[in-house]
Amino acid sequence: MKLSQFDLNLLVALDALLTEKNVTRAGMRIHLSQSATSAALARLRNFFQDQLLVPVGGKMVLTPVAQGLVKPVRNLLLQAQATIATRARFDPQTSRRRFSVAVSDYAITVFMADALRNVQRLAPHLTFELLPTSERAVEALEAGTLDFLVAPDVFATRTHPKMPLFEDTHTVIAWIRNPSVGNRMSLEEYLNLGHVAIHVGEGAAPNFDELFLRRLKYKRRAEVVTHSFDVVPHLVVGTNRIATVATRLATKYARFLPLKLLPLPVDVPPMIEALQWHKYHDNDPAYVWLRGVLKREAARLPGPKIPSN
Repeated sequence: MKLSQFDLNLLVALDALLTEKNVTRAGMRIHLSQSATSAALARLRNFFQDQLLVPVGGKMVLTPVAQGLVKPVRNLLLQAQATIATRARFDPQTSRRRFSVAVSDYAITVFMADALRNVQRLAPHLTFELLPTSERAVEALEAGTLDFLVAPDVFATRTHPKMPLFEDTHTVIAWIRNPSVGNRMSLEEYLNLGHVAIHVGEGAAPNFDELFLRRLKYKRRAEVVTHSFDVVPHLVVGTNRIATVATRLATKYARFLPLKLLPLPVDVPPMIEALQWHKYHDNDPAYVWLRGVLKREAARLPGPKIPSN
């Protein structure tokens, strides 16, 4: 196969077809009619001498040849986009770029909400789509369809660049009138009390602190499980349950909820919240600018500290 025989414009159609596995949806993705997308598929099949998409059980699936093309084609397009972007001028005052960011409600509450307020002041026309963190978010980052991922450093992928944003510790929270909780808590008391636990994403993965407790062979009694960090303090109030949350979140909610904050009676290392992006976007001026703003905003955060009860 000679490159001169291949219409490089077909790469965009090929990427859409490999992603959507459907002619109609692929056409909508790249703003082509169904007939034009079908014609592109026919040309691709002729070039690769393979069907690429075949019907199986009422849906279209990729042939082995097509499966082998998914990542190389996506990387080619990302490299092309990155090459163009590095030559583009970025003016934060006038740019209308849109960024997708996978970020937990915890990180939104303690950092991103304030950061985006300041971003708007500096770049009033930028727009953002905030998406939940999950395994799909990591896959989207790998595919280049997600701009940024904000997550604990231990959950970041090793194949793309990242930078630390801020550090947080963990704190035990309890309703201030919980009769089972005093001013101090032993490990035995901690493990015997009922917990509100946090599981993250569609796969219900354990949270950062849970991973380390499991390594130490400690087992908590989870009476309530939620996917949202922000609802945990509300689920503790009025009950005899406790929860383990990031200290910055605990201190924020303790300002207006009747909560008691206590040190965690087990040594869990600090959590480093990191910002990650695809390697092909490393030199994009818009990405460079936004990373710099977020880094400066993170540097302004005060250190996590449990207030005296």
